[in-house]
Amino acid sequence: MAKPLLPDELWEIIEPVLPQWTPSPKGGQPRLDDRQVLTGILFVLKTGIPWEDLPCELGCGCGMTCWRRLRDWQTDGTWLKIHQILLGRLRAADKLDWSRAPVDASFVRAAYGGEGTGPSPVDRSKPGSKHHVMTEAQGIPLAASTTAANVNEIDQLAPLCNAIPPVAGKPGHPQSRPDAVLGDRAYDSEPHREGLRQLGVDPLLAQKGTKHGSGLGKFRWVVERTISWIHQNRRLRLRYERRPDIHQAFLTLACIKICAAFLFSE
Repeated sequence: MAKPLLPDELWEIIEPVLPQWTPSPKGGQPRLDDRQVLTGILFVLKTGIPWEDLPCELGCGCGMTCWRRLRDWQTDGTWLKIHQILLGRLRAADKLDWSRAPVDASFVRAAYGGEGTGPSPVDRSKPGSKHHVMTEAQGIPLAASTTAANVNEIDQLAPLCNAIPPVAGKPGHPQSRPDAVLGDRAYDSEPHREGLRQLGVDPLLAQKGTKHGSGLGKFRWVVERTISWIHQNRRLRLRYERRPDIHQAFLTLACIKICAAFLFSE
């Protein structure tokens, strides 16, 4: 049997976070169940299918219903809240390793252009975007963002660090800073090293012009694996959305899926 797109244990975490809907006093068509809609959204994310081709057999309503719910939940921060809650559950289960946080980025082509895209330096200047991801030591995503393809990786280092949510799950203050940040030569910057030190984070960033063999590769590979997991979702392998908020919503959803896989693994 095929694995369910939205397992019961994940839905039990997500359901209380979704905003409550108040029906209109004027009546109207009954609202489609949130779980059905979220299943449709996850189906589009996984398969890359166009919204208008969403199969009726799934019982998820029409594609525009799913698109609007995805947009609304992105606008009110629902996806980020779910991601933060899952990170808290992982910390409570001692499944987060804060000893180091590798960071990396990957290009994706933008099929139809749109806001937040730019000429790709690795794809003959065709429109594209870049996924920036920071994980903990095992590859669990802590933060992820989308920019135009021509944005330098180093420009997103500070925003990624600041985007790590305060992770609860244990007594005391929430944690939001790793012990060290690991990056390749694209993150070589003395001002950024100093900024990380001021946050109490050890900057382990490779320097340009030095020979290979820094030793960071044996720790950094986990973020590259996480990016490959993210791109197993076909909707993120090629950017179809003209709106950057919709593409970012899909990226956060992919991070939620990875966190859930780590949380519910034996």
